Amino acid sequence: MVVKMRSKFDEQLNSLNNELIKMGALCEEAISGVTKLLIDSDHTLKESVLEADKEIDRKERDIETLCMRLLLHQQPVASDLRTVSSALKMISDMERIGDQASDIAEMADYVNCSGLRSEIHIADMARATIKMVTDSIDSFVKKDVDMAHSVIKHDQIVDDLFDKIKGELIRAIEQKSANAEELCDLLMIAKYFERIGDHAENIAEWVIYSITGRHAKDNN
Repeated sequence: MVVKMRSKFDEQLNSLNNELIKMGALCEEAISGVTKLLIDSDHTLKESVLEADKEIDRKERDIETLCMRLLLHQQPVASDLRTVSSALKMISDMERIGDQASDIAEMADYVNCSGLRSEIHIADMARATIKMVTDSIDSFVKKDVDMAHSVIKHDQIVDDLFDKIKGELIRAIEQKSANAEELCDLLMIAKYFERIGDHAENIAEWVIYSITGRHAKDNN
């Protein structure tokens, strides 16, 4: 009976792993799509980004239900509890990544005609953020602690780019080379990318916890 229950639990854990991978892939799709929309002015991608966000929301609800079923109807050991609790934390960050990609998509129309867009480091910041999201998901799929630590370190690059963009926008204000609304939109988009980087960092930290039992911040 115990063996049968454990077998059922392992089956559900495998299902949880697969659903997390699918949700992560949707996050990668959303952030890559909105970056292409923003940089290449490919307006055909807007609806696909918004739809990806809706699907991410649906995945979050499905995974929450699966996690609750695992906790309530099975008898998880300590390592299983780490996996389930980490999954609940990760899907929260993934859901926010979807929301912020959607927010950028909604704002892209306002800045796509901006000449200033190509003069600041928004494209570099977008690409750095994509790397963080992709690597944080890959670190979970591969159970790669070193990759997860690399994601955490990479967040400083995104933060530095955000500071650089702020400086570039301040200079544009001083030179009166753009209107206030345009500058605010670009700053908000940069802030959304910075937040996405933070969520990718959080995912990496929970990957480390799920594998080692220690949170990355425990070393600080």
